[in-house]
Amino acid sequence: MIVKEVLNESVLTLAEAKETLNALRIRGEVTKKKEGEGEEEEIRYERRKASEHTTKFAKGGAKESRALISELLGLPKMKELIAIRIVDLMPKSPNEVRAIYAKERFTLTEADIEKILDCVAKYE
Repeated sequence: MIVKEVLNESVLTLAEAKETLNALRIRGEVTKKKEGEGEEEEIRYERRKASEHTTKFAKGGAKESRALISELLGLPKMKELIAIRIVDLMPKSPNEVRAIYAKERFTLTEADIEKILDCVAKYE
């Protein structure tokens, strides 16, 4: 597939990617291959691997993940990419939250970490 121009770009959570891949499959954007008696669906390698990955690791649904992202964005020191990473990983301990923020130039207080964990606990 040759891409000529990128029209827009956005970051998705694993749950949203899973829903998108399932919608593509339902819409019939999977090629059909006739073999003898019946038809067999042929899925490209990249799409099949992406579908397997999202099925295995996606937690929750797309609507819940967007709701959690919007709630997390209301917290201090929160960027959209970090919020998406938190939604994908759904941390359960303060150390997991610290690991997500390891590359950032600031550190979180214990109160900030607890607020993040409380938001995540609502959506588990």
